[in-house]
Amino acid sequence: MMGAPMLGALLRAGIDARGLDIRPPSEFGSLSGHVSNDIAAFCNGLRVAITVVRDIAQTETLLFAPGGLLAQARALEVLVISSTLSPRYTTALRDRIPGVIALIDAPMSGAEVKAKAGTLSFMLGGEDATLDRCAPLFEAMGQHSHRMGQYGAGMQAKVLNNLLAASNTAMTRLVLDWADQAGLDEAALLALIDTSSGQNWLASGFDEIEFARKGYLQDNSLGILKKDVESALDAAPDQADTRLPRLLADMIGQLKPRR
Repeated sequence: MMGAPMLGALLRAGIDARGLDIRPPSEFGSLSGHVSNDIAAFCNGLRVAITVVRDIAQTETLLFAPGGLLAQARALEVLVISSTLSPRYTTALRDRIPGVIALIDAPMSGAEVKAKAGTLSFMLGGEDATLDRCAPLFEAMGQHSHRMGQYGAGMQAKVLNNLLAASNTAMTRLVLDWADQAGLDEAALLALIDTSSGQNWLASGFDEIEFARKGYLQDNSLGILKKDVESALDAAPDQADTRLPRLLADMIGQLKPRR
């Protein structure tokens, strides 16, 4: 959902890029000639890798499984972690990956609609020299790149941002359900919200964001959003009040499809 349009944006910018997926290349349409499900072929000559798998389990498999990326990409110089993961897990990767490989954490915001448009917002953590080297990649895939600090800072910023995204999602859906009961027109209310104090990303992009009307499933975008809230909770400060984030995760997990 994210990796394919990100690859498309890199190719449109004239960057020599290719994708790896467990599915056959034929499922990727116009990108099929640039996608492989053969990790050995993918890793041949690979210097910069961007991972956009779903979660920690998939990251572990991709990076550390026998015959995985780190075992086969012998020319790898930079690893960019763009999956949204626990900041604690992300930071701990530094001790598990050879020091000759520079690390960037570069989670992004904007969902599939902005990945397709090449207008993602990246939250970056890493050494300035490495970020400078990879800047053309982020410029090709995104509209905004925010340097948040050293490696790990990008992921911490992302999960905090997604706490707000989760609250907007849960409350916008609740407001629309209540509006239905009150007999208000959905389009008129969303237009009002877009120009008023309740304005938020989900409401303003309700007809464009692919998960806006969906119900929760563990493997869809709402499932990923719930996972991101749990990632933020994993890195919560000591003695933090976590009641509201835990309630948000529960509310996201209970969302039903909306027509």
